[in-house]
Amino acid sequence: MPLNRRKFLKKTAATSAGVAITGAAAAPAAEAAEAKGAAEHVKRHSLTVMGTTDLHGHVFNWDYFKDAEYSDKAGNAMGLARISTLVEQVREEKGRCNTLLLDAGDTIQGTPLTYYYAKVDPITAKGGPVHPMAQAMNAIGYDAAALGNHEFNYGIETLRKFEDQLDFPLLGANAVDAKTLKPAFPPYWIKKFHVPGAPPVKVAVLGLTNPGIAIWDKAYVQGKLKFEGLEEQAAKWVPKLKALGADVVVVSAHSGTSGTSSYGDQVPYVENAAVNVAKQVPGIDAILVGHAHLEIPELKVTNDHTGKTVVLSEPLCYAERLTLFDIELVFGKGRWTVESVSASLRDSKTVADDPKITKLLEDEHAKVVAYVNQVVGRATDTLTTVDARYKDAPIIDLITKVQEDVVKAALAGTEYAALPVVAQASPFSRTSQIPAGAVTIRDLSSLYVYDNTLVAKLMTGAQLRAYLEYSAEYYVRTAAGTAVDVEKLTNAGGRPDYNYDYVSGFAYDIDVAQAAGSRIKNLTYNGAALDDAQQFVLAVNNYRANGGGAFPHVATAKELWSESTEIRTRIAEWVTAKGVLDPKDFASVDWKLTREGTPVF
Repeated sequence: MPLNRRKFLKKTAATSAGVAITGAAAAPAAEAAEAKGAAEHVKRHSLTVMGTTDLHGHVFNWDYFKDAEYSDKAGNAMGLARISTLVEQVREEKGRCNTLLLDAGDTIQGTPLTYYYAKVDPITAKGGPVHPMAQAMNAIGYDAAALGNHEFNYGIETLRKFEDQLDFPLLGANAVDAKTLKPAFPPYWIKKFHVPGAPPVKVAVLGLTNPGIAIWDKAYVQGKLKFEGLEEQAAKWVPKLKALGADVVVVSAHSGTSGTSSYGDQVPYVENAAVNVAKQVPGIDAILVGHAHLEIPELKVTNDHTGKTVVLSEPLCYAERLTLFDIELVFGKGRWTVESVSASLRDSKTVADDPKITKLLEDEHAKVVAYVNQVVGRATDTLTTVDARYKDAPIIDLITKVQEDVVKAALAGTEYAALPVVAQASPFSRTSQIPAGAVTIRDLSSLYVYDNTLVAKLMTGAQLRAYLEYSAEYYVRTAAGTAVDVEKLTNAGGRPDYNYDYVSGFAYDIDVAQAAGSRIKNLTYNGAALDDAQQFVLAVNNYRANGGGAFPHVATAKELWSESTEIRTRIAEWVTAKGVLDPKDFASVDWKLTREGTPVF
């Protein structure tokens, strides 16, 4: 049985080796004798390492926000029930004893299913349920998983409970105790594969997580955990794994391939460091990539020190793809050597759900469907995010209005109560819609898909002006008089929609004909030009408040208040209290895109 965190740490203290090993371990002398007699007969062995990443709570091919089967333009299907079918196919093809199954993190956040078992019927309650993701992954037979940053979204207690419910280890070599700097989670896991007539093949899996956790979930981890750089920690651990006899080293990394960081220089470690690890650290054969939500069937990287090829692969998120690393080994001179590694993807849309998983979790699924379909109010108009990224949309004003009201109530009676409150919000989705008529929890949840919480920060007018300028970099520079294609107007430099912010309370134009940094025009507050010295309270989500997106000033600004209730929940409470969702209660046109003074739309 793989060691859980406590067993791992206990074993580490006792042996100083710190490795969880499955399978029978033959005595070294016996292995050597067996190898000597059989080496001439057994020359090769094949192994397959399967991998998923960024599951984000997707067990079934179901969209809880639409209350329907999941579908997208590409015809994809998702969910662990599909992955289970693919995994069983691979085990049949390759031989169950020649495969292992990994995940690269971000498992327990992302859908109403995961929210429900963190907050509504929490796994941390006395006698509480077993997390559906733990049930599914245990049933499928995962061997190990890396920690993702979203594992920390509900706090360390929830993460540790989830860890306890797993039959396999959660790995994080670069997640260390803040005081002792010792591993807070198992750094690695080793599995032996029996080869008749030859020594076993030892496959070591090193788990690495994202340094951005220190920013994104600062409220939960500060003073408790530290997150070191992936490159540095891989350089520390890979030689140890080799010294322990690892024939194959696979890294499961919750880190993308781009070499960039969304948080600028706030953390001295790279967010998307998987290629850096492959280049800089000798001895790695394959890297299962996560975090970036990209599909990379196979990426070959040459190690700077050895000249050897390291193979990387990232399966598409939400259990839409399964990565296969096919590893060929050759035996000679008393040891196994990796001869080749190739990577490919299997597609979830090519198979049906595994009935085993369907039966296992049909009750949990039904509970969540019932929960999200509760009616909490009535909308007078249909609200949509379809054009929210380039036009001031009432549906985003709803978010900022709720955030303003919550912060104003929280600061009532304090020395900051008289300060004006403004709020930020982003167009997270291009397809969210709150239809006219009955409004359900799922309608509101689809508007705010992240489990962010609310923070109040003290900011000046000058700082908020800089904040808006930075946000406006989201637009592609578009000369006056030229045709405007809205599909090419946004996401300049690859910036995602969630890193474009509205800020309520101000009126302003964004001149997209101007260079980035000089786009905010006619910025006013209460009808007068903004006073750079005036103080404001910014109601901001915790991701942004802690530096996510690298917006200027906000991370270092004085924090006046914060809470652990999700903004999504606050929106549902606000709508429930009102009973009627009427745009006149929250909507206003505060900003518009212009080109040299002429509105774009």
